[in-house]
Amino acid sequence: MFDPSDSEVFWLNMTNLALGAVTLVAFVAVSFAVVTELVARARKHATVPAVEDTHSFLHPELGLTMADGGEPTDGKKSVTKPSKQ
Repeated sequence: MFDPSDSEVFWLNMTNLALGAVTLVAFVAVSFAVVTELVARARKHATVPAVEDTHSFLHPELGLTMADGGEPTDGKKSVTKPSKQ
């Protein structure tokens, strides 16, 4: 059948081995990139921004909203102006 001392068969086998190794390395690289991207997307959707203001909250459709519809406060007591009557 095949003569093991035949150099043509030897180089054909070495070429096949090298192409197989390159294919395996490419498959691993693409798989790693896909898994990394999927993990990054999952983490992006799972993170909740830190809310420092006590009367604001994160609503999925609206984003960061204020519960009373007002401006964020710095935590200090605000002085309200008397209304004209």
